[in-house]
Amino acid sequence: MLSFQPKKVTKDLLQGLPERSRQVLMDRYGLTPKGLNRTLDAIGKEYGITRERVRQIENHGLYVIRASDAYGAHDPSWQDLKKAVESLGSVVIEDTLLSALAKNEAERNHLLFLLSVGEHFTDRREDASFRTRWFVDTQLAENIEKALVKLYEATEPSKLTPEEEFLTQFEELLKEEGVKARSSEMLPRWLLISKKIGRNPLGEWGRQESPHVRIKNTRDFAFLTLKRHGSPMHFTEVARGIEGLFKRKTHPATTHNELIKDNRFVLVGRGLYALKEWGYEPGVVRDVIKGILEREGPLDRSQIVERVKRERYVKDATIAVNLQNGIFTKLSDGRYAIASK
Repeated sequence: MLSFQPKKVTKDLLQGLPERSRQVLMDRYGLTPKGLNRTLDAIGKEYGITRERVRQIENHGLYVIRASDAYGAHDPSWQDLKKAVESLGSVVIEDTLLSALAKNEAERNHLLFLLSVGEHFTDRREDASFRTRWFVDTQLAENIEKALVKLYEATEPSKLTPEEEFLTQFEELLKEEGVKARSSEMLPRWLLISKKIGRNPLGEWGRQESPHVRIKNTRDFAFLTLKRHGSPMHFTEVARGIEGLFKRKTHPATTHNELIKDNRFVLVGRGLYALKEWGYEPGVVRDVIKGILEREGPLDRSQIVERVKRERYVKDATIAVNLQNGIFTKLSDGRYAIASK
């Protein structure tokens, strides 16, 4: 993507510096053959000076470079690098920028140095809300960040949104801030700036703190598997589904144990699990019957059977047996109600 060699430009820029300034910059940005970025403290101990003095030498070295003839001579390189950043969205996280422009690990350090020296480029370091990002348009960067904050606030804590719908929502918020996306690849890149929203392995977006986005264990993979399936599954099917969707080997017994422990799942039959968010209530058959009668009042046997079978995969006889439990009573008109205490 770049028409110049970052390492060569770096070499030209450093040549006019005093030895100590040059060495400090090389150590700080990992421009030595070893490619190690050294801390202010480590460099200070080597020279017998304070870390603040090292910082001063670093900043002065960058200032001298910007004022040098070598800097001006490489104007085509600066323009080329600026165009590359613009092609990636004008505002882009550091990892994406370096992955797109650097040919290898060593070249990443040289690119970071050039971005730090170049007057066209500004960076904002990682904080609680955003990842480290570089930009060539300050107003655009601020507007994108405002839209990302609004997007997070508009996203319900546990909601998952398909990518196309999420991108459309983001695009509308960007328009409110006066920003128009310039290519289909730009919106996903801008979403990566936020640390508070994220994408799960199924391509759905939501709040980063949600277990449906930040997948950590078998339970989370099971949730996504059931959600993708859309209806109750046997725990062995869930285990196979995890392997098929996520290429993650999971033992059925382990999956069963994890499903039992998590209240996002409801056992609705022999080894069959559903998601609680689908409207299934936890508990055994008598608990389901009790809940139905509490909500709807007295019902006849056929009505109770029909409603229970919406929530549980059980035989009619099993429901009938549970109706004989002492917590229910049969009224004179043949309907069942919860027995008085």
